[in-house]
Amino acid sequence: MTTRQIHNREKFLRRISEKLNRPQPEQVERPTWSYAPQFDVLKDATDDELVNVLVEQCERIHTNVRKTTSDSLSEALKAVIEHESAKTVITSNDPRYEEFGLGLLLDEELPSEGCDVHRWNPELKREENIAIAEKAHIGITFSEITLAESGTVVLFSNADTGRTVSLLPTTYVAIIPKSSIVPRMTQATAEIHKRIKRGEVTPSCINFISGPSNSADIELNLVVGVHGPIRAYYIVVMDK
Repeated sequence: MTTRQIHNREKFLRRISEKLNRPQPEQVERPTWSYAPQFDVLKDATDDELVNVLVEQCERIHTNVRKTTSDSLSEALKAVIEHESAKTVITSNDPRYEEFGLGLLLDEELPSEGCDVHRWNPELKREENIAIAEKAHIGITFSEITLAESGTVVLFSNADTGRTVSLLPTTYVAIIPKSSIVPRMTQATAEIHKRIKRGEVTPSCINFISGPSNSADIELNLVVGVHGPIRAYYIVVMDK
C-alpha cells in the first residue's frame, strides 16, 4: 500500500493563522451530533433492495442499467459497445479489467473486429491521453463507490485513471460491482474518510457522476450532453 506524505503542513497552517491574526488550534475535533437523520435513509435496505433503488433512480436520470454476473460481464460490455457502434474505446488502466475477465475482450476481441481500444497510459504525456479520450466513442471505468439513492458513481482519479475517461467520450460506461453500492452520499463520504484514516492514498480528484451530462435553462428545458457524455450505461455485476 502506498501512502501520501504531507510536507510543511504545520508551517503552512501557522502562516495562515498569523495572516488572519488568529491563534492556531492544536487540533480540531470532529463534532459528534446527537441527531443524525442522514444515516437513517435506507439503512435497513438489503443489497438487492439497494440495486432496485439504483435502477429506479437511473430511469429518472436517463441512464441505462444492465445487470449481469462476472462470468457474463464480457458479453454484456461487448453488447453495449456493439449497440453504440463504437469504433474507439478508452479505459482506465485498472487491474480489475483482468480480475473481472475483460482482458481478452479489450486486448484481442475488439481490436480484431476493428474497434480501437486504448488504456489510459501514465507513461504518455497527459495531453496525449486526453486527445485520445476526446475522440473516443466510449469511455469505461469501474465505480469505486455507488450511491443508490441518486444513481451516482464515485471515481478516484490517479496516475492510472484520468478524469477525462468518463468526461470526454460520447458515451460513458460504468462497471459497478454490487458490493460497491451504498445507500447515499452519507455512506460514501464515511467510506472515503475511513480509507484516508487507514493511510490509503488520497485521490487527486474524486468525481461524483450521476448519469449523462444534463443541463436546463431558465425555462427548465432539459438538454443532455452539453458538457459531457450524451449517454451513460451502468453495468451492475451482481455477484461482485
